[in-house]
Amino acid sequence: MIPVEHMQFAGIVLTSVLTMMLAFMLPQWQSSSKVFSRSRWLMTAGTVLLPIQFLLQYTLHFRQMGVTQAVMVNLLFFIPAAWFISLAVMNLLRQGRIMKRDWAVGAVTYMLVVAALLIAAISENQPLLSDTPEMRTAEFVSAVLYLIMQAYYSGLNTLELKRIRRTLEGYYDQDKGEIFNWMRNSVSLLGLSGLMAPIAIFWSGGWLLVYSLTLFITIFYCVISFYSYGVDHARQKELSDAEESAEETGLNEMSDSANINEEERTRVERAIERWVQEGGHLKNGINMAQAVREIGVPRYQLTQWLKTTEWELFNPWLAHLRLEEAKKLLEEHPDWSNDTIAERCGFNSRSYFQTVFKKSTGLSPSEFSKR
Repeated sequence: MIPVEHMQFAGIVLTSVLTMMLAFMLPQWQSSSKVFSRSRWLMTAGTVLLPIQFLLQYTLHFRQMGVTQAVMVNLLFFIPAAWFISLAVMNLLRQGRIMKRDWAVGAVTYMLVVAALLIAAISENQPLLSDTPEMRTAEFVSAVLYLIMQAYYSGLNTLELKRIRRTLEGYYDQDKGEIFNWMRNSVSLLGLSGLMAPIAIFWSGGWLLVYSLTLFITIFYCVISFYSYGVDHARQKELSDAEESAEETGLNEMSDSANINEEERTRVERAIERWVQEGGHLKNGINMAQAVREIGVPRYQLTQWLKTTEWELFNPWLAHLRLEEAKKLLEEHPDWSNDTIAERCGFNSRSYFQTVFKKSTGLSPSEFSKR
């Protein structure tokens, strides 16, 4: 088995590298994006605490001293690290709009944790790192507070993820799940680490090691994924455009009737029919803003018309039109490859075409063609 000291030293090196990646190695143009820059420094504030924690564990041998000492140091450093990383994800999802109460939840949680640990030490006139029943109780309370804090942030970020997914489906013509997959995974992993925190208080050895490794892997994944997201300027641009589109659509819907009248419906449907006959729906990479320009109707009218259909949103509706074209091509040209069909029908990739086709028909394109 690998000695604890070796794992702690590896933790010092790896977390230091993560922090330097965030602080110094992202492209210079990122500084012009205020939202990403803010998330970047929030993430850095969280990761910089990790090498300090591992250094203390390595030099002062807290783990060898006992469960209490190791858990206490973990809580004191991992709670603010998870707090800042959760805020970094939230900042991206909300495009910089973090509420004061969202900041306060983490700050109050940390102050309560520190107070609980100090009170436990003072009440028995024991050194802070003493293993006493009072200290174990304080650590359990601290772990529960950490769990509540992480549940709060995970819940908010999960709601934001659902909103973003719906926004993207109402704006883009293709699967944009990869834009925020890392955010969803990060939220899930941070929530899992919070759930495991109280468990780690009462078990030593393997359980404590599992908890520490889980939290370390979680933060490692969050940072590496965040770094990759930061390098991919296109994805940030798409997410930002979708947010702006959602706000614009919301304003339009507030100022106009939520119901489309019969005259508008007829005009929109005729314009859509003409656009489809011209093959406008088969252009790759089209978004809702481009579609309404080509169709020749206001965006709010297309949005309201879509709400009266079974698809409700732009992406599912456009995918339906393309799938109908794909079915025709599969019947007329059974020898054509999926790559060719996907390209002719405007899908951005063969894999996305196959996924959407299977979800819609219950059959793969080849199975449909054979049938």
